[in-house]
Amino acid sequence: MNKKQQRQQKMFRQQEIVNAAKTAGRDLTAEEQAEFDSLQREIETLNGEIEAEEQVQRNANPVNVPPSAQQTPTDPAADTQRAVAEERQRIRDITGICRDFGLEADAYIQDGSTVDAVRAAALEHIRQHGAPVPARGNVNLIESEEDKFRAAAADALVMRSGMILDHPAEGARQMMGMTLRDLAIECLASEGQTGLNRRTSDELYGMLQRQFYNPTAAFPAILDNAINKAYVEGHKTVAVTFDQWTKKGSLKDFKTHDNNYIAGPVGEFLEVPEGGELKHDVFGDEKLPTRKLKTYGRQFTLTRQAFINDDIDLVTRIPAKYAASARKTINKQCYQILVSNPAIYDGTALFSSAHMNLLAKGTGITKEAVQGMILALQNQKDQFGEAIIIRPAIIIVPSGYMFDMYTLFFSPTINTEGNTQAVNPLYRYKDSIQVVEDPTINALCGGFGNVMPWWLLGAKDDTDFIEVDYLNGQEIPNIRRMETPGTLGFVWDIYLDWGISVMDYRGAIKNPGVEVKNPINLA
Repeated sequence: MNKKQQRQQKMFRQQEIVNAAKTAGRDLTAEEQAEFDSLQREIETLNGEIEAEEQVQRNANPVNVPPSAQQTPTDPAADTQRAVAEERQRIRDITGICRDFGLEADAYIQDGSTVDAVRAAALEHIRQHGAPVPARGNVNLIESEEDKFRAAAADALVMRSGMILDHPAEGARQMMGMTLRDLAIECLASEGQTGLNRRTSDELYGMLQRQFYNPTAAFPAILDNAINKAYVEGHKTVAVTFDQWTKKGSLKDFKTHDNNYIAGPVGEFLEVPEGGELKHDVFGDEKLPTRKLKTYGRQFTLTRQAFINDDIDLVTRIPAKYAASARKTINKQCYQILVSNPAIYDGTALFSSAHMNLLAKGTGITKEAVQGMILALQNQKDQFGEAIIIRPAIIIVPSGYMFDMYTLFFSPTINTEGNTQAVNPLYRYKDSIQVVEDPTINALCGGFGNVMPWWLLGAKDDTDFIEVDYLNGQEIPNIRRMETPGTLGFVWDIYLDWGISVMDYRGAIKNPGVEVKNPINLA
Protein backbone atom coordinates (compact mmCIF):
# COMPACT_ATOMS: atom_id res chain seq x y z
CA MET A 1 0.00 0.00 0.00
CA ASN A 2 1.54 3.30 -1.11
CA LYS A 3 1.36 6.53 0.85
CA LYS A 4 -1.59 7.92 -1.07
CA GLN A 5 -3.58 4.79 -0.36
CA GLN A 6 -2.59 4.99 3.30
CA ARG A 7 -3.79 8.58 3.43
CA GLN A 8 -7.11 7.69 1.84
CA GLN A 9 -7.60 4.80 4.27
CA LYS A 10 -7.04 7.11 7.24
CA MET A 11 -9.49 9.64 5.83
CA PHE A 12 -12.09 6.86 5.49
CA ARG A 13 -11.53 5.93 9.14
CA GLN A 14 -12.06 9.56 10.21
CA GLN A 15 -15.34 9.65 8.35
CA GLU A 16 -16.45 6.38 10.00
CA ILE A 17 -15.80 7.85 13.46
CA VAL A 18 -17.80 11.00 12.72
CA ASN A 19 -20.67 9.05 11.10
CA ALA A 20 -20.92 6.70 14.10
CA ALA A 21 -21.25 9.64 16.49
CA LYS A 22 -23.84 11.37 14.28
CA THR A 23 -25.91 8.20 14.01
CA ALA A 24 -25.91 7.81 17.81
CA GLY A 25 -26.81 11.49 18.27
CA ARG A 26 -23.85 12.29 20.51
CA ASP A 27 -20.46 13.97 20.58
CA LEU A 28 -17.25 12.04 20.09
CA THR A 29 -16.10 10.08 23.11
CA ALA A 30 -12.65 10.72 24.56
CA GLU A 31 -11.31 7.60 22.83
CA GLU A 32 -12.85 8.56 19.48
CA GLN A 33 -11.52 12.12 19.77
CA ALA A 34 -8.02 10.83 20.51
CA GLU A 35 -8.14 8.44 17.53
CA PHE A 36 -9.45 11.18 15.22
CA ASP A 37 -6.68 13.58 16.27
CA SER A 38 -4.05 10.87 15.80
CA LEU A 39 -5.34 10.13 12.29
CA GLN A 40 -5.31 13.85 11.49
CA ARG A 41 -1.66 14.13 12.46
CA GLU A 42 -0.78 11.06 10.39
CA ILE A 43 -2.65 12.46 7.37
CA GLU A 44 -0.81 15.76 7.62
CA THR A 45 2.51 13.90 7.85
CA LEU A 46 1.64 11.84 4.77
CA ASN A 47 0.64 15.01 2.92
CA GLY A 48 4.11 16.42 3.52
CA GLU A 49 5.84 13.21 2.46
CA ILE A 50 3.73 12.87 -0.70
CA GLU A 51 4.37 16.48 -1.64
CA ALA A 52 8.12 16.01 -1.10
CA GLU A 53 8.19 12.90 -3.28
CA GLU A 54 6.23 14.60 -6.03
CA GLN A 55 8.61 17.56 -5.90
CA VAL A 56 11.60 15.24 -6.30
CA GLN A 57 9.87 13.57 -9.24
CA ARG A 58 9.14 16.92 -10.88
CA ASN A 59 12.77 17.95 -10.50
CA ALA A 60 13.92 14.70 -12.06
CA ASN A 61 11.45 15.03 -14.96
CA PRO A 62 11.07 18.72 -15.86
CA VAL A 63 7.83 19.69 -17.47
CA ASN A 64 9.30 22.26 -19.87
CA VAL A 65 11.43 19.98 -21.96
CA PRO A 66 12.80 21.49 -25.18
CA PRO A 67 11.07 20.21 -28.29
CA SER A 68 14.36 18.82 -29.51
CA ALA A 69 14.63 16.65 -26.42
CA GLN A 70 11.11 15.26 -26.66
CA GLN A 71 10.77 11.77 -27.95
CA THR A 72 8.44 11.12 -30.79
CA PRO A 73 5.81 8.54 -29.87
CA THR A 74 6.57 5.30 -31.50
CA ASP A 75 2.94 4.05 -31.21
CA PRO A 76 0.26 6.79 -31.21
CA ALA A 77 -2.57 4.25 -30.87
CA ALA A 78 -1.01 2.78 -27.72
CA ASP A 79 -0.56 6.24 -26.22
CA THR A 80 -4.20 7.06 -26.89
CA GLN A 81 -5.35 3.83 -25.30
CA ARG A 82 -3.16 4.48 -22.27
CA ALA A 83 -4.57 8.00 -21.90
CA VAL A 84 -8.13 6.66 -22.05
CA ALA A 85 -7.33 4.07 -19.38
CA GLU A 86 -5.79 6.72 -17.13
CA GLU A 87 -8.84 8.95 -17.54
CA ARG A 88 -11.17 6.10 -16.68
CA GLN A 89 -9.11 5.33 -13.60
CA ARG A 90 -9.23 9.01 -12.59
CA ILE A 91 -13.01 9.04 -12.93
CA ARG A 92 -13.34 5.83 -10.88
CA ASP A 93 -11.08 7.15 -8.11
CA ILE A 94 -12.85 10.51 -7.96
CA THR A 95 -16.28 8.86 -7.96
CA GLY A 96 -15.28 6.52 -5.13
CA ILE A 97 -13.85 9.30 -2.98
CA CYS A 98 -16.89 11.53 -3.50
CA ARG A 99 -19.29 8.69 -2.75
CA ASP A 100 -17.52 7.82 0.52
CA PHE A 101 -17.36 11.42 1.73
CA GLY A 102 -20.71 12.74 0.49
CA LEU A 103 -19.40 14.98 -2.31
CA GLU A 104 -20.66 15.59 -5.86
CA ALA A 105 -18.24 13.94 -8.31
CA ASP A 106 -19.44 15.54 -11.59
CA ALA A 107 -17.86 18.93 -10.98
CA TYR A 108 -14.44 17.43 -10.19
CA ILE A 109 -14.57 15.11 -13.20
CA GLN A 110 -15.54 17.84 -15.65
CA ASP A 111 -13.02 20.44 -14.51
CA GLY A 112 -10.13 17.99 -14.81
CA SER A 113 -9.28 17.87 -11.09
CA THR A 114 -6.63 15.36 -10.13
CA VAL A 115 -7.31 12.57 -7.66
CA ASP A 116 -5.02 14.28 -5.15
CA ALA A 117 -7.00 17.50 -5.47
CA VAL A 118 -10.24 15.61 -4.77
CA ARG A 119 -8.66 13.95 -1.73
CA ALA A 120 -7.71 17.38 -0.44
CA ALA A 121 -11.28 18.58 -1.02
CA ALA A 122 -12.62 15.55 0.87
CA LEU A 123 -10.33 16.30 3.80
CA GLU A 124 -11.52 19.91 3.85
CA HIS A 125 -15.12 18.66 3.76
CA ILE A 126 -14.48 16.54 6.87
CA ARG A 127 -12.99 19.53 8.65
CA GLN A 128 -15.96 21.75 7.89
CA HIS A 129 -18.73 19.21 8.51
CA GLY A 130 -18.41 17.47 11.84
CA ALA A 131 -14.68 17.22 12.43
CA PRO A 132 -12.41 19.57 14.38
CA VAL A 133 -9.64 21.50 12.65
CA PRO A 134 -7.28 21.80 15.65
CA ALA A 135 -5.56 18.64 16.85
CA ARG A 136 -7.00 19.00 20.35
CA GLY A 137 -10.44 20.32 19.42
CA ASN A 138 -13.85 18.83 20.24
CA VAL A 139 -16.52 17.58 17.88
CA ASN A 140 -19.95 19.13 18.50
CA LEU A 141 -22.84 17.34 16.84
CA ILE A 142 -25.69 19.60 15.81
CA GLU A 143 -29.21 18.56 16.77
CA SER A 144 -31.45 18.14 13.73
CA GLU A 145 -34.64 20.13 13.25
CA GLU A 146 -36.66 16.93 13.65
CA ASP A 147 -35.05 16.25 17.03
CA LYS A 148 -35.74 19.83 18.13
CA PHE A 149 -39.39 19.52 17.12
CA ARG A 150 -39.85 16.27 19.02
CA ALA A 151 -38.22 17.65 22.17
CA ALA A 152 -40.32 20.82 22.05
CA ALA A 153 -43.55 18.89 21.43
CA ALA A 154 -42.89 16.51 24.34
CA ASP A 155 -42.14 19.38 26.73
CA ALA A 156 -45.24 21.22 25.50
CA LEU A 157 -47.44 18.24 26.40
CA VAL A 158 -45.91 18.04 29.88
CA MET A 159 -46.26 21.78 30.57
CA ARG A 160 -49.79 21.85 29.17
CA SER A 161 -50.81 19.43 31.93
CA GLY A 162 -49.62 21.91 34.57
CA MET A 163 -46.22 20.40 35.36
CA ILE A 164 -43.26 22.75 35.64
CA LEU A 165 -40.04 22.01 33.75
CA ASP A 166 -36.85 23.81 34.73
CA HIS A 167 -35.39 23.95 31.22
CA PRO A 168 -38.04 23.31 28.54
CA ALA A 169 -36.90 22.81 24.97
CA GLU A 170 -36.81 25.80 22.66
CA GLY A 171 -40.23 26.40 21.13
CA ALA A 172 -42.09 24.30 23.70
CA ARG A 173 -44.10 27.21 25.08
CA GLN A 174 -45.32 28.15 21.61
CA MET A 175 -46.63 24.60 21.11
CA MET A 176 -48.57 24.35 24.38
CA GLY A 177 -51.81 25.27 22.61
CA MET A 178 -51.63 22.28 20.26
CA THR A 179 -54.12 19.47 20.79
CA LEU A 180 -53.21 15.83 20.23
CA ARG A 181 -54.95 16.10 16.85
CA ASP A 182 -52.85 19.15 15.91
CA LEU A 183 -49.70 17.35 16.95
CA ALA A 184 -50.66 14.26 14.96
CA ILE A 185 -51.28 16.35 11.82
CA GLU A 186 -47.92 18.08 12.24
CA CYS A 187 -46.10 14.76 12.60
CA LEU A 188 -47.84 13.06 9.68
CA ALA A 189 -47.35 16.10 7.43
CA SER A 190 -43.61 16.09 8.11
CA GLU A 191 -43.55 12.49 6.88
CA GLY A 192 -45.14 13.36 3.54
CA GLN A 193 -48.84 12.76 4.26
CA THR A 194 -51.30 15.17 2.63
CA GLY A 195 -54.94 16.15 3.05
CA LEU A 196 -54.74 15.66 6.81
CA ASN A 197 -56.95 18.58 7.83
CA ARG A 198 -59.87 17.02 5.97
CA ARG A 199 -59.57 13.74 7.87
CA THR A 200 -61.50 12.96 11.03
CA SER A 201 -59.73 12.38 14.34
CA ASP A 202 -60.65 8.70 14.07
CA GLU A 203 -58.96 8.43 10.67
CA LEU A 204 -55.88 10.20 11.98
CA TYR A 205 -55.73 7.80 14.91
CA GLY A 206 -55.82 4.86 12.52
CA MET A 207 -52.91 6.33 10.57
CA LEU A 208 -50.94 6.81 13.79
CA GLN A 209 -51.48 3.23 14.91
CA ARG A 210 -49.90 1.98 11.71
CA GLN A 211 -46.75 3.82 12.78
CA PHE A 212 -46.49 1.84 15.99
CA TYR A 213 -43.56 -0.34 14.93
CA ASN A 214 -41.86 2.36 12.85
CA PRO A 215 -38.77 3.42 14.86
CA THR A 216 -38.55 6.74 13.01
CA ALA A 217 -42.21 7.75 13.48
CA ALA A 218 -42.49 11.08 15.27
CA PHE A 219 -45.83 10.87 17.11
CA PRO A 220 -45.15 7.70 19.17
CA ALA A 221 -41.66 8.98 20.00
CA ILE A 222 -43.08 12.30 21.24
CA LEU A 223 -45.56 10.49 23.47
CA ASP A 224 -42.75 8.31 24.85
CA ASN A 225 -40.65 11.38 25.67
CA ALA A 226 -43.55 13.20 27.32
CA ILE A 227 -44.52 10.18 29.41
CA ASN A 228 -40.91 9.62 30.43
CA LYS A 229 -40.55 13.19 31.70
CA ALA A 230 -43.93 13.08 33.42
CA TYR A 231 -43.28 9.94 35.41
CA VAL A 232 -39.78 11.09 36.38
CA GLU A 233 -41.36 14.25 37.80
CA GLY A 234 -43.96 12.15 39.61
CA HIS A 235 -41.25 9.95 41.06
CA LYS A 236 -39.30 12.93 42.37
CA THR A 237 -42.19 14.82 43.96
CA VAL A 238 -44.13 12.06 45.74
CA ALA A 239 -44.25 12.39 49.54
CA VAL A 240 -42.77 9.26 51.15
CA THR A 241 -40.57 8.76 54.20
CA PHE A 242 -39.11 5.25 53.93
CA ASP A 243 -35.90 6.46 52.30
CA GLN A 244 -35.15 8.59 55.36
CA TRP A 245 -34.58 5.53 57.56
CA THR A 246 -33.81 2.62 55.21
CA LYS A 247 -30.64 1.87 53.31
CA LYS A 248 -30.50 1.63 49.53
CA GLY A 249 -28.87 -1.44 47.99
CA SER A 250 -28.33 -2.94 44.56
CA LEU A 251 -28.60 -6.47 43.16
CA LYS A 252 -27.65 -7.53 39.65
CA ASP A 253 -30.20 -10.34 39.17
CA PHE A 254 -33.30 -12.03 40.58
CA LYS A 255 -31.52 -14.90 42.31
CA THR A 256 -31.80 -15.38 46.05
CA HIS A 257 -28.60 -13.94 47.42
CA ASP A 258 -27.74 -16.09 50.40
CA ASN A 259 -24.79 -17.87 51.99
CA ASN A 260 -23.22 -14.51 52.72
CA TYR A 261 -21.11 -14.47 55.83
CA ILE A 262 -19.62 -11.69 57.87
CA ALA A 263 -16.24 -12.22 59.47
CA GLY A 264 -16.20 -12.06 63.26
CA PRO A 265 -14.32 -9.46 65.28
CA VAL A 266 -10.58 -9.71 65.64
CA GLY A 267 -9.18 -10.37 69.07
CA GLU A 268 -7.73 -7.71 71.33
CA PHE A 269 -4.03 -6.97 71.03
CA LEU A 270 -2.03 -8.90 73.61
CA GLU A 271 1.17 -7.72 75.21
CA VAL A 272 4.24 -9.43 73.77
CA PRO A 273 7.06 -9.70 76.33
CA GLU A 274 10.67 -9.40 75.27
CA GLY A 275 11.61 -12.51 73.38
CA GLY A 276 7.98 -13.71 73.45
CA GLU A 277 5.88 -14.85 70.52
CA LEU A 278 2.70 -13.49 68.98
CA LYS A 279 -0.47 -15.42 69.75
CA HIS A 280 -2.45 -16.62 66.74
CA ASP A 281 -5.96 -15.19 66.51
CA VAL A 282 -8.98 -17.23 65.36
CA PHE A 283 -12.24 -15.53 64.43
CA GLY A 284 -15.61 -16.97 63.51
CA ASP A 285 -18.26 -15.88 61.06
CA GLU A 286 -22.01 -15.34 61.05
CA LYS A 287 -24.52 -15.89 58.25
CA LEU A 288 -26.34 -12.83 56.98
CA PRO A 289 -29.99 -12.76 55.81
CA THR A 290 -30.92 -13.45 52.20
CA ARG A 291 -31.92 -10.76 49.70
CA LYS A 292 -34.11 -11.16 46.65
CA LEU A 293 -35.74 -8.90 44.07
CA LYS A 294 -39.31 -8.98 42.83
CA THR A 295 -40.96 -7.16 39.93
CA TYR A 296 -43.90 -4.83 40.42
CA GLY A 297 -45.72 -2.94 37.71
CA ARG A 298 -48.83 -1.61 36.01
CA GLN A 299 -50.10 -0.92 32.50
CA PHE A 300 -52.08 1.99 31.07
CA THR A 301 -53.45 2.89 27.64
CA LEU A 302 -53.94 6.02 25.55
CA THR A 303 -57.20 4.82 24.05
CA ARG A 304 -58.81 5.83 20.80
CA GLN A 305 -61.47 7.72 22.75
CA ALA A 306 -58.83 9.58 24.78
CA PHE A 307 -57.07 10.69 21.58
CA ILE A 308 -60.29 11.92 20.01
CA ASN A 309 -61.26 13.69 23.28
CA ASP A 310 -57.77 15.25 23.56
CA ASP A 311 -57.35 13.78 27.06
CA ILE A 312 -53.85 15.05 27.76
CA ASP A 313 -53.86 13.73 31.34
CA LEU A 314 -53.45 10.17 30.06
CA VAL A 315 -50.07 11.18 28.64
CA THR A 316 -48.81 13.21 31.59
CA ARG A 317 -50.63 13.03 34.92
CA ILE A 318 -51.49 9.34 34.80
CA PRO A 319 -47.86 8.21 34.24
CA ALA A 320 -46.77 10.57 37.02
CA LYS A 321 -49.32 8.99 39.35
CA TYR A 322 -48.07 5.50 38.50
CA ALA A 323 -44.48 6.54 39.17
CA ALA A 324 -45.58 7.97 42.52
CA SER A 325 -47.50 4.77 43.21
CA ALA A 326 -44.28 2.75 42.91
CA ARG A 327 -42.67 4.82 45.67
CA LYS A 328 -45.80 4.66 47.81
CA THR A 329 -45.89 0.89 47.46
CA ILE A 330 -42.31 0.60 48.72
CA ASN A 331 -43.15 3.01 51.54
CA LYS A 332 -46.13 0.89 52.63
CA GLN A 333 -44.16 -2.37 52.46
CA CYS A 334 -41.43 -0.94 54.69
CA TYR A 335 -43.92 0.20 57.32
CA GLN A 336 -45.76 -3.13 57.12
CA ILE A 337 -42.57 -4.77 58.36
CA LEU A 338 -42.46 -2.41 61.35
CA VAL A 339 -46.13 -2.83 62.24
CA SER A 340 -46.69 -6.53 61.49
CA ASN A 341 -43.41 -7.60 63.17
CA PRO A 342 -42.72 -10.70 61.02
CA ALA A 343 -40.23 -13.46 61.76
CA ILE A 344 -36.87 -12.66 60.17
CA TYR A 345 -33.82 -14.59 59.06
CA ASP A 346 -33.21 -16.25 62.45
CA GLY A 347 -36.81 -17.49 62.76
CA THR A 348 -37.65 -15.02 65.54
CA ALA A 349 -39.98 -12.05 65.37
CA LEU A 350 -38.16 -8.87 64.39
CA PHE A 351 -39.02 -7.13 67.67
CA SER A 352 -38.90 -9.61 70.55
CA SER A 353 -37.42 -10.21 73.97
CA ALA A 354 -34.90 -12.58 72.37
CA HIS A 355 -33.60 -9.69 70.29
CA MET A 356 -33.70 -7.30 73.26
CA ASN A 357 -35.31 -4.61 71.10
CA LEU A 358 -38.88 -4.55 72.44
CA LEU A 359 -40.08 -2.60 75.47
CA ALA A 360 -42.10 -4.72 77.89
CA LYS A 361 -44.89 -2.15 78.12
CA GLY A 362 -46.11 0.36 75.61
CA THR A 363 -46.18 4.05 76.47
CA GLY A 364 -46.96 7.36 74.91
CA ILE A 365 -44.34 10.00 74.13
CA THR A 366 -42.56 10.52 77.45
CA LYS A 367 -39.08 11.48 78.55
CA GLU A 368 -38.66 8.20 80.42
CA ALA A 369 -39.72 6.13 77.39
CA VAL A 370 -37.27 7.86 75.05
CA GLN A 371 -34.42 7.55 77.54
CA GLY A 372 -35.16 3.85 78.03
CA MET A 373 -35.20 3.22 74.27
CA ILE A 374 -31.89 5.05 73.85
CA LEU A 375 -30.29 2.89 76.55
CA ALA A 376 -31.70 -0.30 75.00
CA LEU A 377 -30.31 0.68 71.59
CA GLN A 378 -26.87 1.55 72.90
CA ASN A 379 -26.56 -1.66 74.93
CA GLN A 380 -27.02 -4.02 71.99
CA LYS A 381 -24.21 -6.47 71.19
CA ASP A 382 -23.09 -7.67 67.79
CA GLN A 383 -23.33 -11.20 66.39
CA PHE A 384 -20.29 -12.27 68.37
CA GLY A 385 -21.24 -10.84 71.75
CA GLU A 386 -19.08 -7.76 71.46
CA ALA A 387 -20.32 -4.33 72.56
CA ILE A 388 -21.24 -1.99 69.72
CA ILE A 389 -21.75 1.75 69.65
CA ILE A 390 -25.04 2.76 68.04
CA ARG A 391 -25.96 6.43 68.02
CA PRO A 392 -29.71 7.17 68.21
CA ALA A 393 -30.65 8.94 64.99
CA ILE A 394 -34.34 8.58 64.02
CA ILE A 395 -37.64 8.26 65.85
CA ILE A 396 -40.54 6.99 63.73
CA VAL A 397 -44.02 7.91 64.96
CA PRO A 398 -47.57 7.74 63.61
CA SER A 399 -49.34 10.89 62.53
CA GLY A 400 -50.29 12.98 65.57
CA TYR A 401 -47.19 12.30 67.67
CA MET A 402 -45.00 14.94 66.04
CA PHE A 403 -46.32 17.70 68.31
CA ASP A 404 -45.40 15.82 71.48
CA MET A 405 -41.99 15.00 70.03
CA TYR A 406 -41.16 18.63 69.32
CA THR A 407 -42.26 19.59 72.82
CA LEU A 408 -40.08 16.84 74.26
CA PHE A 409 -36.90 17.67 72.33
CA PHE A 410 -37.07 21.43 71.83
CA SER A 411 -37.90 22.52 75.39
CA PRO A 412 -34.71 23.52 77.27
CA THR A 413 -36.44 22.96 80.62
CA ILE A 414 -39.18 20.73 81.99
CA ASN A 415 -41.54 20.88 84.95
CA THR A 416 -40.72 18.58 87.85
CA GLU A 417 -43.10 16.97 90.33
CA GLY A 418 -42.43 19.85 92.71
CA ASN A 419 -43.61 22.31 90.05
CA THR A 420 -40.09 23.61 89.53
CA GLN A 421 -38.04 24.01 86.37
CA ALA A 422 -35.25 21.55 85.58
CA VAL A 423 -32.92 21.00 82.64
CA ASN A 424 -34.41 18.82 79.91
CA PRO A 425 -31.86 16.01 79.31
CA LEU A 426 -33.32 15.31 75.84
CA TYR A 427 -32.71 18.86 74.66
CA ARG A 428 -29.18 17.92 73.63
CA TYR A 429 -30.64 15.44 71.11
CA LYS A 430 -32.77 18.00 69.25
CA ASP A 431 -30.25 18.29 66.40
CA SER A 432 -29.03 14.70 66.32
CA ILE A 433 -32.33 12.80 66.39
CA GLN A 434 -34.69 13.20 63.44
CA VAL A 435 -38.40 12.65 63.93
CA VAL A 436 -40.18 10.93 61.02
CA GLU A 437 -43.98 11.04 61.06
CA ASP A 438 -45.96 8.97 58.57
CA PRO A 439 -49.75 8.45 58.42
CA THR A 440 -49.14 5.05 56.80
CA ILE A 441 -48.63 3.74 60.35
CA ASN A 442 -52.06 5.05 61.35
CA ALA A 443 -53.70 3.31 58.40
CA LEU A 444 -51.92 0.00 59.06
CA CYS A 445 -52.96 0.12 62.74
CA GLY A 446 -56.61 0.83 61.93
CA GLY A 447 -56.62 4.58 62.52
CA PHE A 448 -57.27 6.66 65.62
CA GLY A 449 -58.77 4.83 68.55
CA ASN A 450 -56.29 1.96 68.20
CA VAL A 451 -52.91 1.16 69.74
CA MET A 452 -50.09 2.59 67.64
CA PRO A 453 -46.42 1.70 68.21
CA TRP A 454 -43.38 3.89 67.60
CA TRP A 455 -39.69 3.15 67.10
CA LEU A 456 -36.18 4.44 67.76
CA LEU A 457 -33.59 3.69 65.05
CA GLY A 458 -29.82 3.87 65.13
CA ALA A 459 -27.63 5.79 62.70
CA LYS A 460 -27.24 4.12 59.31
CA ASP A 461 -23.46 4.33 59.60
CA ASP A 462 -23.47 2.42 62.89
CA THR A 463 -25.78 -0.49 62.12
CA ASP A 464 -27.98 -2.09 59.49
CA PHE A 465 -31.73 -2.39 59.79
CA ILE A 466 -33.95 -2.52 56.70
CA GLU A 467 -32.49 -2.34 53.20
CA VAL A 468 -34.34 -1.67 49.95
CA ASP A 469 -32.55 -3.25 46.98
CA TYR A 470 -33.09 -2.29 43.34
CA LEU A 471 -32.04 -4.07 40.17
CA ASN A 472 -28.66 -2.53 39.29
CA GLY A 473 -29.46 0.35 41.64
CA GLN A 474 -32.20 1.77 39.39
CA GLU A 475 -34.98 3.20 41.54
CA ILE A 476 -36.91 5.05 38.82
CA PRO A 477 -39.55 2.83 37.16
CA ASN A 478 -38.97 1.52 33.64
CA ILE A 479 -41.49 2.33 30.93
CA ARG A 480 -41.99 0.77 27.51
CA ARG A 481 -44.57 1.13 24.77
CA MET A 482 -46.21 -2.00 23.43
CA GLU A 483 -49.29 -3.13 21.53
CA THR A 484 -51.91 -5.35 23.10
CA PRO A 485 -54.12 -7.37 20.73
CA GLY A 486 -57.75 -6.33 20.95
CA THR A 487 -56.95 -2.94 22.52
CA LEU A 488 -57.70 0.23 20.58
CA GLY A 489 -54.88 2.37 21.84
CA PHE A 490 -51.22 2.88 22.58
CA VAL A 491 -50.25 0.79 25.61
CA TRP A 492 -47.40 1.43 28.05
CA ASP A 493 -45.96 -0.87 30.70
CA ILE A 494 -44.50 0.68 33.86
CA TYR A 495 -42.51 -1.64 36.11
CA LEU A 496 -39.80 -1.60 38.74
CA ASP A 497 -37.72 -4.29 40.44
CA TRP A 498 -37.07 -4.07 44.17
CA GLY A 499 -36.72 -6.17 47.29
CA ILE A 500 -36.96 -5.29 50.99
CA SER A 501 -34.90 -7.19 53.56
CA VAL A 502 -34.32 -6.95 57.30
CA MET A 503 -30.54 -6.99 57.57
CA ASP A 504 -30.13 -6.69 61.36
CA TYR A 505 -32.59 -6.45 64.25
CA ARG A 506 -30.12 -4.46 66.37
CA GLY A 507 -30.80 -1.27 64.44
CA ALA A 508 -34.18 -0.44 66.04
CA ILE A 509 -36.08 -0.47 69.34
CA LYS A 510 -39.87 -0.77 69.40
CA ASN A 511 -42.25 0.84 71.85
CA PRO A 512 -45.60 -1.04 71.59
CA GLY A 513 -47.38 2.27 72.15
CA VAL A 514 -50.78 3.03 73.59
CA GLU A 515 -54.20 3.78 72.23
CA VAL A 516 -54.18 7.07 70.36
CA LYS A 517 -57.34 9.08 70.78
CA ASN A 518 -58.77 10.91 67.83
CA PRO A 519 -57.90 14.58 68.31
CA ILE A 520 -60.10 15.65 65.41
CA ASN A 521 -63.65 16.78 66.06
CA LEU A 522 -65.36 16.76 62.71
CA ALA A 523 -68.98 17.52 62.02
